[in-house]
Amino acid sequence: MGTPDNTGPLAGIRVVDLTRVMTGPYCTMMLGDLGADVIKIERPGAGDDTRAWGPPFIEGESSYFMSINRNKRSVEIDLKSDFGQDVLWKLIDQADVVVENFAPGVIDRLGFGHEVVLERNPRVIYASISGFGQTGPSRNRTAYDLIVNGMSGMASVTGFRDGPPVKFGPPIADIAAGMFTANAISAALYERERDPAHRGQYLDTTMLGGQLAMLTYMAEAYFNTGDVLLRNGNRHAIITPYDTFPTSDGYVNIAVGNDAIWLRFCAAMGMETAATDPRYTTNADRLAHWEPLYAEIREAMGSMTTADVVTKLDAAAVPCGPINTIGEIMEDPQVADQELRVTVPHAKLGEVEVVGFPYKFTKTQLQMRGGPPVLGEHTAEVLQELGYRAEEIDRR
Repeated sequence: MGTPDNTGPLAGIRVVDLTRVMTGPYCTMMLGDLGADVIKIERPGAGDDTRAWGPPFIEGESSYFMSINRNKRSVEIDLKSDFGQDVLWKLIDQADVVVENFAPGVIDRLGFGHEVVLERNPRVIYASISGFGQTGPSRNRTAYDLIVNGMSGMASVTGFRDGPPVKFGPPIADIAAGMFTANAISAALYERERDPAHRGQYLDTTMLGGQLAMLTYMAEAYFNTGDVLLRNGNRHAIITPYDTFPTSDGYVNIAVGNDAIWLRFCAAMGMETAATDPRYTTNADRLAHWEPLYAEIREAMGSMTTADVVTKLDAAAVPCGPINTIGEIMEDPQVADQELRVTVPHAKLGEVEVVGFPYKFTKTQLQMRGGPPVLGEHTAEVLQELGYRAEEIDRR
């Protein structure tokens, strides 16, 4: 962790991680994956809330926690104690980045708000992640993923028209906010290097903002027309056919993104009549007549297996794919080729498997420098680095 052989693009950057649960830890995991030395501050005896989230537990260790806390060092200190506050100030003095996701106002009451931190260390990039922001009428609302997913409008466009609103499978509001924050931190670090005084700044990111950003064309449709798009299941609101279709043994996803693909799709599926039907000539035509079109598609492929359809459409260069379970995709040879399933060391369990890096660099080598830490695993190590004597560490 943070060793000289670390070749990540953020090697040499120290992150003080005051986050817990999902959105903040996802952000700091991304920074750690890119080479930053992430020091995760955890409550004595309990740690991050997600250490207790389960099952599944593996020998008492939460699978949930392990999924988002690799490439970090865990330091167990009480921020309400004089010693704990002294430790945190020493870490901040050496920090490039501070990330917190307490409820608005809490970090200020602890004495470590962005104003006092930036006054003491003007080089710091200080990022706060919250559900709705540090100001405004919703600032004090409790923001779990489910709540923000619903309030943001995201759930209103997820699910089938005749069913209830549906949340994403993964906690998308949490994850997106973490990703946006990591992106903003990286940009702020770059800006700091261009500043002659090398000054840092404060970043305020929100789960709500991340979800609105991800609405993209759906939000733009409302801005331009006043139309509120409704949930369509897997059917695309603008492109047709772009949906999930039944086969004789399951389902297949098909994405006909332009008129040239449409003609190739018809040829592959034996739908020559549909290819020349004026109701289906352009995407706008197909969108206007999607119901009879779908009936023809279902008739054409209803007797085919998913494998048959995928084979035919792959040969015709039509975007398609099966709907895998998590188990099926994790055994897919493409996952192995891209090193998306990797083993990392763990102090208690020996080794654990985690999802690999979703990107590769040609110049710098990303490293799994450490697995998800056990609570307080690196406390003594980090305190020694800060200059504390052994007896001070023992009686902390």
